Amino acid sequence: MHSTPTGTIELPLAIGVLARRAGVATATLRSWEARYGFPEPARQSGGHRRYAPDQVALVAEVARLRHAGLSVPAAIAAARAGAGPAPESFFASLRRSGRGLQTHLLDKPMLTAVTRAFEDECLANAERPVLFGAFQQERFYRQSEDRWQELARTAERTVVFADFEAGRAPADRPVESPLAADSPVRREWVLLCDGPNFSACVAGWEHPSRSGRRDRDRTFETVWTVDPVAVRSATRVGIELVRGVDPEGARRIDESLPGVGGGASADLIQATALFGRILDYAQGTGGDGDLVS
Repeated sequence: MHSTPTGTIELPLAIGVLARRAGVATATLRSWEARYGFPEPARQSGGHRRYAPDQVALVAEVARLRHAGLSVPAAIAAARAGAGPAPESFFASLRRSGRGLQTHLLDKPMLTAVTRAFEDECLANAERPVLFGAFQQERFYRQSEDRWQELARTAERTVVFADFEAGRAPADRPVESPLAADSPVRREWVLLCDGPNFSACVAGWEHPSRSGRRDRDRTFETVWTVDPVAVRSATRVGIELVRGVDPEGARRIDESLPGVGGGASADLIQATALFGRILDYAQGTGGDGDLVS
């Protein structure tokens, strides 16, 4: 058994549950175990494999590194070497995803337009997705609450994060999950859609030096992706945020996640890069809009 920081006891996982939560085929896990001794199960008296819950993140990381081009032994070694707490922000998760994502400096009107486009695509194409949104402040969420009610109507699970005083689960509306005062997500603007046939995430980070401007003049260092592997890494951030206030709700979200297939195609990656370049020129930054970090 495994004890979470909140004191909740999580039971060992069957291989099928581990495979589903990590987004890896059961046959793949059996092959890795037979050839590389990973993941390492405990055996019950009847011979059944059981895995510690913290293996989920490790297996998912090996899968991500495999999609990024590493061999299985190299991916296992890198995942074990880097094992530790998951990123605490959606933006950081995407930047660390190893998927070659570029950042762009967008003002609020442009970021609003980009987010609306991704929201519409999610409504049009995603089947029962998990949705996360981060709004920094509750007042910003209230301005978009009706739109998010529509997004939530056809979603499997919908959670929004902001500086709410308390968590709420209004009927037919997104679950409202409060952020800790020191959470880096309090500086982030996020839309995440993780579905079986469409995945996307937009994450903007507002630098402290840019606070205090007029609302429409605020700027965000922004990254986006439609790569299912990168999106899933950001989804894990949202689940951990929920787990801090509602362990049972986090478990339900985790169990509702679809499996992750391959990463985005080369054509889709190229189209995403072209979209970013177009936005740079639209804002007058041209090819110099990308930020290096």
